Parts: sequence; C-alpha cells; structure tokens
Amino acid sequence: MQDDCGAASATTTEQYKMKIPHVLTVAGSDSGAGAGIQADLKACAARGVYCSTVITAVTAQNTVGVQGVNIVPEDFVAAQLKSVLSDMQVDVVKTGMLPSTDLVKVLLQSLSEFPVQALVVDPVMVSTSGDVLAGPSTITGLRENLLPMADIVTPNVKEASALLGGMQVVTVADMCSAAKLLHNLGPRTVLVKGGDLPDSSDAVDVFFDGEDFHELRSSRVNTRNTHGTGCTLASCIAAELAKGSPMLSAVKVAKCFVETALDYSKDIVIGSGPQGPFDHLLRLKSTSHQSHRAEAFNPSDLFLYAVTDSGMNKKWGRSITDAVKAALEGGATIIQLREKDADTRGFLEAAKACLQICCVHGVPLLINDRIDIALACDADGVHLGQSDIPARTARALLGPDKIIGVSCKTPEEAHQAWIDGANYIGCGGVYPTNTKANNLTVGLDGLKTVCLASKLPVVAIGGIGISNASDVMKIGVSNLKGVAVVSALFDRECILPESKKLHAVLMDAVQRVK
Repeated sequence: MQDDCGAASATTTEQYKMKIPHVLTVAGSDSGAGAGIQADLKACAARGVYCSTVITAVTAQNTVGVQGVNIVPEDFVAAQLKSVLSDMQVDVVKTGMLPSTDLVKVLLQSLSEFPVQALVVDPVMVSTSGDVLAGPSTITGLRENLLPMADIVTPNVKEASALLGGMQVVTVADMCSAAKLLHNLGPRTVLVKGGDLPDSSDAVDVFFDGEDFHELRSSRVNTRNTHGTGCTLASCIAAELAKGSPMLSAVKVAKCFVETALDYSKDIVIGSGPQGPFDHLLRLKSTSHQSHRAEAFNPSDLFLYAVTDSGMNKKWGRSITDAVKAALEGGATIIQLREKDADTRGFLEAAKACLQICCVHGVPLLINDRIDIALACDADGVHLGQSDIPARTARALLGPDKIIGVSCKTPEEAHQAWIDGANYIGCGGVYPTNTKANNLTVGLDGLKTVCLASKLPVVAIGGIGISNASDVMKIGVSNLKGVAVVSALFDRECILPESKKLHAVLMDAVQRVK
C-alpha cells in the first residue's frame, strides 16, 4: 500500500512540474548595463522567460563609449557553457559579442554536445557609440561557421554590410538584397534592422525566410536612449521562441516591445553621453510620479472617486483631460479612466496626458479593466470587474506597489478580492444607474453587509450623486471610505462646481457620522 501511495505521489509531482522557458545568452558584460548581458537579462525578465548567462568579455563602458575590453579565456567560456547546458534544459541560445574566432568554435562545440531548440545570432561588431568589438577574422568566423547554424541572424545595416564584405546598405531595397545574400550563407531566417537607415522617417526592418520578404515598420522614436536596442531585440526574439512562438510572430512581438520601451524611456536621463540606456521593465519613471504622494495607496484616496465616461464627455463637447482637470480642481481624490469607446492608441495617449495632470495634483490615476494600458503609461493601478482578469493575475503583472480595486456585490466576492491581493473593493450598484446595463443593485443594506464582511477599504458606487451621497456615508461602517461617481460629475455641463458641491456634501456627512 505504501508503495502504491509513493508511486501516486511521484506521478502527481511529475504532473505538476512546470517547464519554464529558458534562454541562455552568450555575450559580453556592459558595466553601464545598457547593452550586452545586462540588456539580455532585463529583456528576458520583461518577457517572462528565465535567462542564464555565459560571459565572453568584460567591458568598461558607459553612455560615452567603450573604455576597455577584457576577453574571457576560451577554456573558461567553455566551462560556463558546459555548466549551464549540461544541467538547466536550455531552450534557446542567443549570442551577442563573440570577440574571437576561437570563441565561436568553442560555442559550436558546446552546441554539438548539448543541442537546443533554436540559435539566435546577433552579430555584435560595433557598439552604438562606434567602438569596434569584432575584428575581420572574427567576422569571417561568424560568417563561415556560426551563421550556417543559426535559426535567425539579426544584423543592423552596418553589420549586414560587414558580413557581406562591405556591400552598401542604405535603402530598403538594399536591405532586401542583403537579407537574401545573408540567407544564402546558411541561416534559416534573416532580420536586417533598419534603425540606422539614413533618411527614413520609420524604423524599417526586413525579415526574410528564404521565400518571402516582410517589411516591418514602426514609428521612429526620437530619443538618445537607444543603447542596447539590438541586444534587446534579439533577446526578445529568443524569449518568444522559447515560449513556443513561430519565428515571424516572435520577431513582431520583439519589435513592438522595443518600440514600447523606447517610447516609455524617451525622456529619462541616465549618464551624460550621446547614447543612454532605456527601461525594459517600464518602471523607472514611476518613482518620480509616486513621489507626489506619501504612499502608493491610502484608503482616504477613495473619498471622492471620479470615474470618467467618454460618451458623456463627447456629449458635452470636452476632452478627457479637461474633464479630469475640472474634477480634480473640484476635489476629486482619485480618478479612474473608463473609456469604453476609445481605440487602444487613443486610450493610451489619453491615459498619459491624464497621468501628468494627476501627478500635479498628487492624486492616483487608475485604469478601468485595461492592464496593458496601465502598464504602458505607468498608471497607479487598475480597477477590475468580476468578469475581468483575476486580481491575483493583475497583481503578478503589475507588481506589489500598484493599486488594484475589484467590483464586488457579495461578501464572498469581497473575501476573494482580499485573498487575491486587491487594495480595495468597489461595492454596488447601490442605486439604479444608466451607466451600466443590467447592473443589479444591492441597496444600502447590501452595501453595509459587504462592508462589514470586507477586510478591505470600500468605495460605494452606482447611482450616487449629491442627493443621496450623504445617506450612503451615514450607514456607519468604518471601512466605507467614499463614493464613486460617474454621471453626477461627467454628465453635467460644468464639472468643477458639481465636484465642489459633492465634496462638500461628503465632508458634511463624515462630520455628522463622527
């Protein structure tokens, strides 16, 4: 009997082992952490993939340039490769700086002994600042030995030119020709990156799989913070391949990731040189705007909770930024953007603009439902409905410092929100409302029941305005911290006076309860 139980236990353990996608990066170390191994680690972390490292060279570099390079001996590179490949179930190997032909041979020997699913080759030859990182013999070794083994090679136009003996690559047509010639050298696919292409308003890359060309275009981000873009792109491709994505899909995701990170980072300043690093995790700017508030979340922020509505703003002929500014000037203590009719790009731009306004007032900005928008603009958090992504998943994506609210109608839902890591719950509709179809009301009694059961702060929502806000706040439960309103503010011709009136009503009600 014990043997049977032991066997069953072992089987169960095997069933629940989770295979983690794993990328091994073989590259140089950048002391400034913008490129090389450091960029690879950050890119893989941002894409949700484990990343191990084999260091081929240690560089002294910063935003000004490369001040020194110390190449790691081949036998120690071989030892690093064996340590990782023999033990850790690597899915994809991504290469960066390979400063000698002998190191290329060491890598190929290791891969013949420990095969992987894919090999991504980023042929690093010249740093962003123009410093040469690979000589002619190394370029020959890459071309003759490594490229034939690659599943994808990702040169920029300068590297493509070097690999092809100095061929001129200055137009998209040249990039297509270069991609085809590089494919003839043996790699399964080629991505020629056009970020350095002269006289191009877009960032154009050319992907070639041996049969079809794909021109991949994105907006060119005007920023000095481009150090490490090539390393990051290749690492993102490797990460997506490790997760099982097809090659073209992996390339498209990686290109979108780099564009998003560059756009987020375009105004940050690190170092005094011409090429700064960018923020892979989209977190660095959060420190500056969170400094406007004493802490990430204060339950008192829920006091006058303003929820925007794009339809109402359109009805009254005003912009979302004007609406938010007026609500804040009237006393709103937290803003939730609920823009159901906006397209993603428009919503993101609106969120960025509103975040700046909220920062000036020291008031949190939450995004309704859209975690992608919250991440992209670095909002203070999200508010989720019962049919949206679970709060525990949102917490894993957003991290420990962001605010998460959950709509709840029952004590059971409130308890689950607490378990899942929410910061507060929104309870309602307290009264009937026109802003949500088929929204069942809980009434004041239902609100009080949920408040008494909740371990989290509560904001009441649904049909609340100047005429009944006082009744809501007078239910006499300590964790009811405020009311959330939509129509009472935004379906009015002038938001500012309505916001002031409602704030005064709430203040009076709180004083009476005390």
